[in-house]
Amino acid sequence: MERLVEFNRDLLAELREMSADFGLPVDDVAFDRLCTSLEAEGEIEASDRSAYRGAVAGKSLRIDGHGGDPRETEGVLSVVICELFEEEQPVTLNAAEAKKLFGHLFNFVVAARRQEFRDELDIKSQEFGVATMIAEAWPAITKVKLILVTNGVYSARTDAILAGKISEIPVTYNIWDLTRLHRLETTGSKEKIVVKFAEEFGEALPALPASGPDAEFPSYLAVIRGRQLAAIYDKWGARLLESNIRSFIQARRKTVNEGIRDTIKDEPEMFFSYNNGLSATADAIETEVDGAGIRILSAKNLQIVNGGQTTASLHAALKHGPENLNRVHVQVKLTVVPADSSEQTVPNISKYANSQNKVSAADFFSNHPFHMRMEGYSRRILAPPAEGTSRQTRWFYERARGQYQVERAKLGTADRKRFDIEHPKTQLFTKTDLAKVELSFRMKANTVSKGAQKNFAAFASDIGEAWAASDKKYDETWFRRLVAKLIIFRALEKAIPRQEWYPGGYRANIVTYGIAKLIHSVESRDKVLDLDKVWNEQAVPKAMLHCLLRACAAAACVITAPESGIRNITEWAKKQACWASVMRTDPVYGDELQENMIDPEDAKIVVRDGRREEVMVSGIEAQSKVVELGGAFWERLRKWLAPNRPFSLKDDGVLKACSQLERRLPSERQCIAAVEILRRARVEGYVDDLENPRIRIYGKARAH
Repeated sequence: MERLVEFNRDLLAELREMSADFGLPVDDVAFDRLCTSLEAEGEIEASDRSAYRGAVAGKSLRIDGHGGDPRETEGVLSVVICELFEEEQPVTLNAAEAKKLFGHLFNFVVAARRQEFRDELDIKSQEFGVATMIAEAWPAITKVKLILVTNGVYSARTDAILAGKISEIPVTYNIWDLTRLHRLETTGSKEKIVVKFAEEFGEALPALPASGPDAEFPSYLAVIRGRQLAAIYDKWGARLLESNIRSFIQARRKTVNEGIRDTIKDEPEMFFSYNNGLSATADAIETEVDGAGIRILSAKNLQIVNGGQTTASLHAALKHGPENLNRVHVQVKLTVVPADSSEQTVPNISKYANSQNKVSAADFFSNHPFHMRMEGYSRRILAPPAEGTSRQTRWFYERARGQYQVERAKLGTADRKRFDIEHPKTQLFTKTDLAKVELSFRMKANTVSKGAQKNFAAFASDIGEAWAASDKKYDETWFRRLVAKLIIFRALEKAIPRQEWYPGGYRANIVTYGIAKLIHSVESRDKVLDLDKVWNEQAVPKAMLHCLLRACAAAACVITAPESGIRNITEWAKKQACWASVMRTDPVYGDELQENMIDPEDAKIVVRDGRREEVMVSGIEAQSKVVELGGAFWERLRKWLAPNRPFSLKDDGVLKACSQLERRLPSERQCIAAVEILRRARVEGYVDDLENPRIRIYGKARAH
């Protein structure tokens, strides 16, 4: 309970600080802050703010936001209430209070379908936009999710509980309280989904062991009925899909797979033969043995790492043609991977299961070399002191959720204070932050406006392909300029609500479109924005900020005036046509823009100079690591590299030199190569039980 109190206290302090910095009501920043966690978890695809409270025919109505257009979220309408309690001692929320809040949300959805209610709303308001979206999308809606996110404490676990129907459309409710949020944000682990096949979904799964008794990770070949799988997906949706492949599957799936649909309809008995089935993982399973073999009763943290298209197609059939689903059987390859091994093992399972894709989701797991490199830079590179300060700090990249809190929690009081000073929480950024900022500067504002999941999918696809071609550009200079982009993005988030022209909403859309417009203006002059100046000052120069705000003002005018026939501003911002309209604007920048542009050749000189310096630093660091690990370590690695593994005779020579370092110190080039060989070996599954756990080349901890 003490940790929960501390978490609540820190959360409230953070929200109050954000409210003061942004000049926004604390309820607005609380919605953005808390719903970010729901997006990361896959509970919602987007978090669009649309606050409304009112009454119709004596019934109270309330909504605080929604999770995107149901026509783009598999027919699921997610509507959200965000209830913030200002007390530092966590407030207990009882069932009656939760039911009342859900009732207000339910009433809004019902009212939104009535023309007379919509006619009473301001046509430019956020509530008009969401009500219109609900009404227009209703024929495509297959489920309504009522979501309560709160810093109150609710005693019971409430996850996707069926609450009733609206015009035959099922309605579920879900509570994300302080306890769930604390677990989500401080442990770094996913919210556990426990699938009780026998108890809740009709029957246990018949299975056969597919691994020997000595296997590190037990595997099973199981069979699940189509109706069962569809019902499981109907309850938890995209949260069943491993988070790093979720976006890829959703981004690439334009329609239900026609071949799968036709097999369900015409030859359901042949589905098992025609379909490749699923690859899945679980933290643990419960089984029983009967005369026919093993039956899987339940699975903890079931995650589908390949087969999302199959699963979604069966779910679609559940809504539009369920009569054949009992005759459909799907094969499942299930591997039991304990939570503490999942980061290393699950990516490989997903990678090889998805090997038919040119750029698969598995290629961009949190332990992809891109993320590892960015993490390494963020732990090593010191940012220049900001104006008025003398202390250098670091920008903490959280490649895996919860890293910041986990690392901080491991420290004693004195070390924790030092950590907080060196890694201010305001300089923490995540994978989705990186994607949002980077694509804004790549002028893909309409993609950014689609929400964290879809935006990250687009970013991962771009970076994944570029990295496969060459990873050289993602160097220290690239990282420093990325941080400069973050500084610009966050400065605009604070500045925009204070502008006279600010329309009172759509801040996130205005920020990304304003940045994209300024970059468009700069590139049209054959120049590039001087990001190195931002890094060196750790702040946005006033002249640059003025130009950015002028671009944002122009973007705001376009965003809040949709094309004819479009009445939902949030949805308008997600369209390419919106960006095309913003591109046609012509903000007046004056001489201030010239002060913040440089020639592309000058920018390249900085990159070349940075690479020369980075090679020197990385060589010294690699040599230090080789010595720290010791000759015996490198000899053990050398012996592990069997002839059938993808390592060359040259690699063997490098490791031999490192194993004999007591006689002669390897060169910097040899040490850099050795570190790279070790990274590749770990990708292949190498583990050295004798290694000092504090010494890790790409890990979170460093030896002191």
